[in-house]
Amino acid sequence: MSNQPASALSSPRFCNMGTFMRMARVQNAKGLDFAVAGAPFDTASSFRSGSRFGPSAIRNISCMMKPNNVIQQVNIMDSLTGGDLGDFPIVPGYIHPSYAAIEAGVAGILNDGALPIVLGGDHSITLAELRAVAKKYGPVGLIHFDSHSDLCDEVFGEKYNHGTPFRRALEEGLIEPSRCIQVGMRGSLYDPNEHRMAADLGMKLIPAHKIREMGLDALIDAIKERVGDKPTFLTFDIDFVDPAYAPGTGTPEVGGFTSLEALTLMRALTTVNFAGFDIVEVLPAYDHGEITAYLAANIVFEFLSILALQKNRKEGK
Repeated sequence: MSNQPASALSSPRFCNMGTFMRMARVQNAKGLDFAVAGAPFDTASSFRSGSRFGPSAIRNISCMMKPNNVIQQVNIMDSLTGGDLGDFPIVPGYIHPSYAAIEAGVAGILNDGALPIVLGGDHSITLAELRAVAKKYGPVGLIHFDSHSDLCDEVFGEKYNHGTPFRRALEEGLIEPSRCIQVGMRGSLYDPNEHRMAADLGMKLIPAHKIREMGLDALIDAIKERVGDKPTFLTFDIDFVDPAYAPGTGTPEVGGFTSLEALTLMRALTTVNFAGFDIVEVLPAYDHGEITAYLAANIVFEFLSILALQKNRKEGK
């Protein structure tokens, strides 16, 4: 049986949908290089809800993806073995049982020897993923693309919210602050010193306006230097991208990055030692023509391309 996803040359794209890129649906990650899973939880959203439908939206439009990455010169499924596990059994309205389900699901992928790729869901889910990843690797580095730092101590008096995951991750010792970098923050703030908070916590934060001054090449160098060669988690909030390119999200911020800039940054991370990845905050109800979900699918594809390149390099191909 071919490892390649179904081709639209022989099977229409609207047939056999429901998994990422129409990959095989799998029951576990044994023998796989990666496993895709959904975490359709949005109870921790502070403004618009509906990112619980993000995983299905990303999967549905991912039928447009083909396995060959022309720029990276790699066929992801020639090099990798992977599949789609479906969604973790989250509990709508209850964050801690949902955290437990997500952590157990990610731990299962890691224990099977595969790398987890999680489709969100709001950004609160990343804390649960980091709990599982840290149990395997210890505190990991963090690359965080976002328009918000998500370092609040409390939101609405609550410690667990999509605005607090990285403060909790630091407190729980899940991430190594000296190897954490947050990229793309922008927009108006209640606390004018919010961006300084990252430095106070030992992290590095580069806001959007500074990126415009330094340029993408210098940013890429800063990211690689910061995380080094130890295990690192990549989390991509789709609102890193300007709402002109990604309108389907819960807390949009103008003055962001283009879809091409987002893909360029992803393509440059081929030397990073990844321990896990998620993409969050896709909200289909505010999307237009599925362009946000399609961008998210492309970002996942670029991440898979990195894994394929790294495996080929390791095997001397």
